[in-house]
Amino acid sequence: MKVRTYAVCLSILTLVLGAWAQQPPAPGIITSTELKQFIPQNYFFGGRVAPVQAANAAGVRFSSGKLLLTALLDTSGYATALPQKLQGLLIAETPVSIEGSELKPGAYGFGFISGKFVVMDVGAGNVLSVAAQRDEKLRPAVPLKIIEQSGNYRLYAGRDFVTLKRQ
Repeated sequence: MKVRTYAVCLSILTLVLGAWAQQPPAPGIITSTELKQFIPQNYFFGGRVAPVQAANAAGVRFSSGKLLLTALLDTSGYATALPQKLQGLLIAETPVSIEGSELKPGAYGFGFISGKFVVMDVGAGNVLSVAAQRDEKLRPAVPLKIIEQSGNYRLYAGRDFVTLKRQ
């Protein structure tokens, strides 16, 4: 009788732990360890392949489970005009609002240029351009990060940022 009780308890425990282990990850900012699974090593843009700076990557998992990924790129091999525009990659699995403008799901390049946040398609054509904001109080300023603020997210490159949210 005791063996049967232990077997039933063990079966229930196994089912509970199995269901718990299969729960989707919580929404919010993606950890650097988890980002390593998602961020590519290289990124095709404008007819070239640029190495991705994995140490300068950030991402968000929305409540739907869909991801928004960003990372800085090494654009030293690109023509001189493009590195002035292109700073990083942005991959969106769901529509997102950037400073109130909608961006459809897709893979893009981005840059903070003269007070603007510019998003480009993989052919280097502008898709979206919005005014960027500046946070002089941010300490320390880092090359790229995402922080959560009041249910929205801020994508920072240095002290420049834009506000993102899922559509």
